[in-house]
Amino acid sequence: MTASIGPVETRFFEFGNDLEPIKLKSGEQLSAVKLAYEMYGEINAARDNAILVFHALTGSQHAAGFNPAVPGVGESWTEECQSGWWDEFIGPGRALDTDQFAVICVNYLGGCYGSTGPASLNPATDKPFGSSFPELAFCDIVDSQIRLLDELGIGRLHAVTGASVGGVMSLSLATRYPDRVRIVIPIAAGLRTTPLQLIHNFEQTNAIVTDRNFKDGDYYEGPHPDRGLALARMIGHKTFVSVSAMEERARDEIAGNEFAGPIRITNPLESYMWHQGQKFVKRFDANSYLRLMQAWQTSDLLAEAGVPTFDKLFSHARHQRHMVFSIDSDVCYYPEEQVALVAALKHAGAPVRHITVHSDKGHDAFLLEPELFEPHLTQTLQGWV
Repeated sequence: MTASIGPVETRFFEFGNDLEPIKLKSGEQLSAVKLAYEMYGEINAARDNAILVFHALTGSQHAAGFNPAVPGVGESWTEECQSGWWDEFIGPGRALDTDQFAVICVNYLGGCYGSTGPASLNPATDKPFGSSFPELAFCDIVDSQIRLLDELGIGRLHAVTGASVGGVMSLSLATRYPDRVRIVIPIAAGLRTTPLQLIHNFEQTNAIVTDRNFKDGDYYEGPHPDRGLALARMIGHKTFVSVSAMEERARDEIAGNEFAGPIRITNPLESYMWHQGQKFVKRFDANSYLRLMQAWQTSDLLAEAGVPTFDKLFSHARHQRHMVFSIDSDVCYYPEEQVALVAALKHAGAPVRHITVHSDKGHDAFLLEPELFEPHLTQTLQGWV
C-alpha cells in the first residue's frame, strides 16, 4: 500500500565564511552559501540508505509531500510549487520507498527557492547580488551538495538519481566522487550538451537579456524582465512536452479574447504557450534562470573531472551500478544521447542497464507517468544490494 508523504518543511544548511570562502570553477568565490533541502524518511544507523535526487533545471528541493511556504521565498512559492514535483515517486511503498530509504533533494546553488542565488542579499552590500553573482558550473552545484552530505554524516549514498540536467549532475557526482555512491540512475540525460540544446538555450538567454527591464541583471528595485523570461520559458517548453501532449493540454484553452503583448491569441496552442510563460514568471527569477542556463551551456563532464576520455571518466565507476532511462518521444535529450551514454559505460566496463520508456508525453514523462518508471526503479534500488 503506497501513501503520500504528507506535510513537509524545507530545511537549511549554511557553510563558508570570509576566512574560508567557497571557491567556484570560474575562479570566483562566495563568502558563504545557504542550501535549502528536504529529506523524506530517516537515515539509518549505518548512514548508508540515502538517495540523493537532483531536480531538473527549474525545479526545487520540494520533491514530495505538501509544503505551503518556504521561509524567504515569498510569493514566488506559488500554488504550483506547493505539491512535490516527484510526489508519486517518493513515499512509503513507492519507488523511492521512504520506509527503506532517506530521500534528499536540494535546491541548486544559484536557484531561487531558498538556496543562495542572484536574488539573495550580498552580505557586502546588503542588496541582492544581481549581476555580481558569479558564474556557475554543474560541478559547483554538485560540490555544494557533497558539503551537505558531509554535514549529514553520509559517506556513501545508496543511490543518486536525477532527470534532464539533474541526470547530468548525477553523472558528475558519480564520476568525480566515485566512492560516494553505489547506484547511479540518470533519466533522460546525456554525456554532452547537444547542438540543439545550445541553440535553444542561447535563444532563451537572448530573450531575457534583451528585455528592457533586465538592466544587466540589476532589476530587483524595479520591474522585472517578465516579458523576456516568459518568452524564454515558451522557447524551452516546446522541448519538454511533445507536440501531441501540448495539443491535448491545449484543447481546454480559450483563444481569441486575450492579447499576448501586442499579439492577439487566435488558437488554443498559442493560449497554452502564453499561459506557460505567464505562470513561470510568477515562480522563477530571471537571473537564476540565466546562471543555471549558462551552467548547462558550458557543461563538460570530462573537463570537470580533469580527464581526457569517457573511458577514463568511467574507469572508476566499475564498482557502481548504472540504470539509464530513455523516453522514446523525448526531444530535449533524444534517446540517442542515452545510447551513447550506455555505450561509454559498457566500453569502460561499468555495469549498466538501459530501459526505454514508451510515452507520448515527451521529456516530461519523468514527471507525469510514474507507473512507467516505478517497476524499474524499485528493482534497481532494491535488487542491487
